[in-house]
Amino acid sequence: MITTEQRSTGPCADLDFQVAAEELAEIVMHMQRKFLHNLSEKLGHGSVSFPQYFLLGCLEKQEVITMSGIASKMGHTTAAATGLVDRLEKLGYVQRSHALDDRRKVMVKITQKGSGLVGEIRRDMVNRIVTLLREYLTVDEGKAWLQIYRKIADCSDKLPKR
Repeated sequence: MITTEQRSTGPCADLDFQVAAEELAEIVMHMQRKFLHNLSEKLGHGSVSFPQYFLLGCLEKQEVITMSGIASKMGHTTAAATGLVDRLEKLGYVQRSHALDDRRKVMVKITQKGSGLVGEIRRDMVNRIVTLLREYLTVDEGKAWLQIYRKIADCSDKLPKR
């Protein structure tokens, strides 16, 4: 964490944090719109919404997850999570089963078809970022971007919830 003393004497000493934050917020929103627009075009062909894709991405990282686990990850109620899973199951992207130790517990796992969709969209996103890195940034700028994003990702969980 940067101390107040470091902030007032370091390279950001003359930075107006409010103005910088407003500009960064605008840049982040613009970038998200661009990536989400492309993502939406890709997802539109398979009739999958962004929340459903986000859920598929979470499922791909875990072998199985409970419905309550999905609700927690997505910030939804269990009923809303059930709606997401219903649609994905009908499309063949996920599979539901009951836990062996408690039949009331519904377990969800991604199918090969679901993993394929996640992989295809992830590859497209990575290819777009590679293009940005190769064609529009210097090597040093690319390294700085990665370093800054890592730092932001590391500290974003420490920010107070609103």
